Amino acid sequence: MATRAAARSLLVDIHTHTYLPRYAALLRARSTAPRILSRPKQGSKDVLEERLVILDNEPSGGRPVGPQYWDREQKLAFMDKHGIDVSVVSTANPWLDFLPPDTASTLARELNDDLESYCATSPTFTATAATSHQMKRLYALGLLPLVPSVPIASVLSAIDQIATLPHLRGVIVGTRGLGKGLDDAALEPVWQKLAANSLVVFIHPHYGVGGADAWGERDNGHVLPLALGFPFETTTAITRLILAGVLDRHPSLKLLLAHSGGTLPQLSSRLASCITHDPAVAARLQHDARWYLGRLWFDAVCYGPEELEFVASAIGRASRYAESDKIKPGDQTLVAAERKDGSKRLLWGTDHPFFPPIGEGAQDEKWMSVMENLEAVDAVGPWGAEEKDGVRGGNAIELFGLDK
Repeated sequence: MATRAAARSLLVDIHTHTYLPRYAALLRARSTAPRILSRPKQGSKDVLEERLVILDNEPSGGRPVGPQYWDREQKLAFMDKHGIDVSVVSTANPWLDFLPPDTASTLARELNDDLESYCATSPTFTATAATSHQMKRLYALGLLPLVPSVPIASVLSAIDQIATLPHLRGVIVGTRGLGKGLDDAALEPVWQKLAANSLVVFIHPHYGVGGADAWGERDNGHVLPLALGFPFETTTAITRLILAGVLDRHPSLKLLLAHSGGTLPQLSSRLASCITHDPAVAARLQHDARWYLGRLWFDAVCYGPEELEFVASAIGRASRYAESDKIKPGDQTLVAAERKDGSKRLLWGTDHPFFPPIGEGAQDEKWMSVMENLEAVDAVGPWGAEEKDGVRGGNAIELFGLDK
């Protein structure tokens, strides 16, 4: 078992996915998306390859899929290649969204048990030289049967199950909830129970915005729905949740947003202005909209230091808006301090196994998508070693309680 010099210097990946064997088998048995299909590999009629089709009408008939999506040893090998000490693994989209209530409830329980076994039997290491605390290489986020018409009792039962599984430290959810979005009043007991159990809620997109027509007729592959549709979807979902007062009613709820919160940091001041000038919502919230960014956590999957620094700035200034008398933007000393403070809400991730290297022999190389996110953390000018170590792993250890 390895010993790490200091817990805060660990590299922790909090945005890393898997389709466990039970889930992959379900996708293979389906004839419509989401599904895994088998077809001749491009350029060879005799060699078959599996392809993952997540949504209908996907470009190129989906994407190649293989053991890296479900084999734990390949996950660990990927981690070793990139110096990743710990991964907090989650089922990739579309989770259980496409299943009927009874099937979703049963499969959620089975997959949560699978995830616990996946993590509990993973390698162990000593987290620091100064303590004997043992940490696993793998932890996970569980699944909830959030599908239309499911009894709330089934969702609450899944939360109870997850809370008893020692290596599951939260849940991953999409943006549709029970079919009406995350601001659905029917979800109130769900938020309450998640908060009471200190489970992290990782909000991840899947559907994009506007449908296929939003992206025009030109074939741009997956670029527009992934680069723009996913972040816009996350932005809309979390904004609706904020406007519904969920964070006011459940102040201890731990919400983690994929892809650095989409466009919420960029649009938060515009959002605040629109709220102020709209009688329908002006008196609904307890705080200025910008204050809520300081209540959220964000992954650091945005691929550039400039974007990462901006997100940290938007998070760090949240305390300015705690009271109704808003503080005007401060001097550069205040701004620099805010950027450092905002870093405490950012957690590094890879989005593995998506965005692999492309080309012959490229699989033997380090992944550009991973290295860009790692290099971005190192290149944020206002951050010192403490802030960078926090984003790389220290913040994740604290948020998910990995040192307990």
